[in-house]
Amino acid sequence: MKSKIFRGLQIFCVFLTLTAFLTPAFAQEKPTQELENGTEKKFEPSEVILEHIADSHYFHIGGEIAFPLPVILYTDKGLEIFSSEHFDHGHANYAGKYHTYSLVNDKVTITDGSGSLTDLSITRNIVSMWMSIILLLIIFLSVASAYKKREGQAPKGLQSFMEPIILFVRDDIARPNIGYKYQRFMPVLLTMFFFIWINNLIGLVPFFPGGSNLTGNIAVTLVLSVITLFMVNLNGNKHYWAHVFIPADVPKWIWPLWWVIELVGIISKPFALMIRLFANITAGHIIVLSLISLIFVFKSIAIAPVSVAFVVFMDVLELLVAALQAFIFTLLTALFIGTAIEEAHH
Repeated sequence: MKSKIFRGLQIFCVFLTLTAFLTPAFAQEKPTQELENGTEKKFEPSEVILEHIADSHYFHIGGEIAFPLPVILYTDKGLEIFSSEHFDHGHANYAGKYHTYSLVNDKVTITDGSGSLTDLSITRNIVSMWMSIILLLIIFLSVASAYKKREGQAPKGLQSFMEPIILFVRDDIARPNIGYKYQRFMPVLLTMFFFIWINNLIGLVPFFPGGSNLTGNIAVTLVLSVITLFMVNLNGNKHYWAHVFIPADVPKWIWPLWWVIELVGIISKPFALMIRLFANITAGHIIVLSLISLIFVFKSIAIAPVSVAFVVFMDVLELLVAALQAFIFTLLTALFIGTAIEEAHH
């Protein structure tokens, strides 16, 4: 028993040391900057925090080290492709083939007069999404291959780790909420669960290949919620739509108001999923970065142990939140699908 406690303390101390060592990776810019007149610029935590939770045309590896990503612009005069290194982190303009461009708050704008553009660039969140997709493919293809090779045998290796989680999604999420038709929806539910969970975990890593905020991007959560919207309503049976448009035991003169209420409900359910996932993940990043910023705000190394201790606590809590948010999103999606395909009760 004592050896287990000592082992746990060792792991905690290593984790605490790594967190303290990697704390500067969250800042990615100096707390004070020398100006031309010799004065120092005050450290602004909000600027650092907003930089980290937002998307970027650079992928930060750690500290101030970052590699540029491709900029793809569809302008009113044609397509332009170049590297974001030409912007020098927003300090320089780039004269392209059709326009001169600048990077303002990580958004590409035209600086040489009138013109329009659509930014199709490969940003940090897109790279992170590609990495998570590749990781998911590697995991599931290897597990599927193991099941084929070891049919009827006990799971082994990665297969033994993944099987309880897959069975959890099947037995505790899909089957109780959807019913006997649950197998049709298992692929999308498993994809949602693992995609959200893995990207939540990647966002907690403060250095490459982590450091992104994919599930804290409202555009990503919007797409996930729209998938839920289509999955629910395209699979809705006649009883589901009859309840929406021809409600029983409701006077006909109330039907127009009923339709509005039901349509608002149809839209608000996936909207709530979008806001919940976005807000919880973004809030966690903001809290962690705010705690780290205290070291630079107070300009004292004495505050560092307290700040790092709270960061470690929040990181452990965020590990729970990462799995919990994936579970809640998948559970509510299964619940909405279940209500849409449920047979009428007699």
